[in-house]
Amino acid sequence: MKKKAIIVGGFFAVIMLTSLAAGVMVNNTPKQNMDSDNPEITITGTPADHFPDAQRAQFCGSNNPKSTPFVKEFAIPTKCTNPLAIATDYSGNVWFAQTNTGNIAKFDPTTESFKEFNNSLWPKNGRSMIWGMDYSPDGSVWFTDESYDSIWQFTTQDEKYHRIAFPATGDTLPQKLKVDGSQIIINDFTGNKITFLDPTQTADNLKYLNLPSPVEGSVTGAFTIDSSKNVWYTNWIFQKGGVLVKFDQEGYRNALANAKGDTLPSLDHIKVYQLPFDLLTPNGIAASDDGKIWIADTSRSAIFSFDPTTEIFTPYVTSDPKQSTYGNATGIIKSPISRPYWIKIAPEGQLVFNEQTSTTYQYWTQKLIPLWNT
Repeated sequence: MKKKAIIVGGFFAVIMLTSLAAGVMVNNTPKQNMDSDNPEITITGTPADHFPDAQRAQFCGSNNPKSTPFVKEFAIPTKCTNPLAIATDYSGNVWFAQTNTGNIAKFDPTTESFKEFNNSLWPKNGRSMIWGMDYSPDGSVWFTDESYDSIWQFTTQDEKYHRIAFPATGDTLPQKLKVDGSQIIINDFTGNKITFLDPTQTADNLKYLNLPSPVEGSVTGAFTIDSSKNVWYTNWIFQKGGVLVKFDQEGYRNALANAKGDTLPSLDHIKVYQLPFDLLTPNGIAASDDGKIWIADTSRSAIFSFDPTTEIFTPYVTSDPKQSTYGNATGIIKSPISRPYWIKIAPEGQLVFNEQTSTTYQYWTQKLIPLWNT
């Protein structure tokens, strides 16, 4: 059922078009990390220097690729880079970000070869959780940077990096990112907003459209865009639930263009739906061609679907994790959960998601989903 009563007062009145001065725009190198000397760190001149010697096995891994009949691993040339965000281009190349170096790397699946691109703007010994990445039609790779409140562009033609300051208000964390036509959409996880950026603007007058959270004290989760260009995202409080939000961006922009004076568009461009009481950690979200919204709940072993027509949420239980993946040497875990995290719709319509605890990827076909809970 649609719930508007939970919206914080003044929510829509503060949808802001924010300008930033040129001094914090492109090529403004983030400040350097000032790390103190640590006798437990052996300096190697590699990204492993981010961690004490005792933690390197945990955070750097063995760099020893292992494969199964279904999955093949490849060793990244530079050790201990901690790859995170990933995207593909139209030629099938795989691009990914290295959280310990600030570099972008490309992997060619045909030749099984890597190429890493040095980011000269990145601070020495800098480290950032780079959650979001997307490839744009002009050949640019865009990615988020939570440590330095930045959005980065890597132009593949000249192999150069460009930094754009993200509008930081309080505790900001630019997380997921998507190139949507001529704009870039980012969710600010702890900053409680969705940000719309037009990267074609000039650096001396760059503007952002900020859509704040309707739930006070919440985080703003990942987002998806349906076939009607509506933006869907979640606002939630850890272990307390939250809401699913639908933003009609096309309708809002049209109304804003036709607004007179200082008036703002009405509430009709946003709808808020209460999440089920047992959907506590909605991380990944995706929109399928049939109009349904799919949400991964990391607090349990379930994926939820939402039908905008009936306004009904339906849970689907994942397979149980295997002991070999989640580990249970003490036997203390009696009811293991798979913890699905991110979720995507594949070109053929399959629902694909990763399971954090199971160390597994699963995919469901549209034909099987109606029979899943029967």
